[in-house]
Amino acid sequence: MSDPIIENIITKDEDGSELVQFAEKTADLLVKNNLRNTQIRNIFTEVRKIGAMHGQDPSAAIRRLQMLKPKMAYQVARQPQVKLLKDVLSDAIDQVVKIQDPDAQEKAFEKFLELFEAILAYHKAKGGKN
Repeated sequence: MSDPIIENIITKDEDGSELVQFAEKTADLLVKNNLRNTQIRNIFTEVRKIGAMHGQDPSAAIRRLQMLKPKMAYQVARQPQVKLLKDVLSDAIDQVVKIQDPDAQEKAFEKFLELFEAILAYHKAKGGKN
C-alpha cells in the first residue's frame, strides 16, 4: 500500500513544499536510526547513473530504477538501518513506474530525484555520520 504523502509528492506537489517537509522528517528519522552517509551514497550513486541514463533511454532507465528495489532489499538484509530509506524510495519508485504518460513519468522521475537529493542533504545537515 502506497503512502499518500509520497504519492502526492511524486504526482502533485508542484511547489515542492511537501517534498521538503517530508525529506526533513525522513532525514531526522534516518539520523536517529544511525544510518550512515555512506550507506545513503551507495544507493544515491546508482540513482544518479539512472538519472543520466533517463535522458537517452527512458524505458531502460525505468527498468533499472525498478531493479534498484531488490538491491535496496539486499542492503537492508546486511544493514537494517537502511530499511526506512528503502521503504520511502521503493514507494516513490512505484509511483514513478505506474505513470503511463511519458511526459508525466519524466516529471515524476525528476521529483523522485529531488526527493532523494533532499533526504541526502538534510541527513548530512542534521549530523548524519560518514
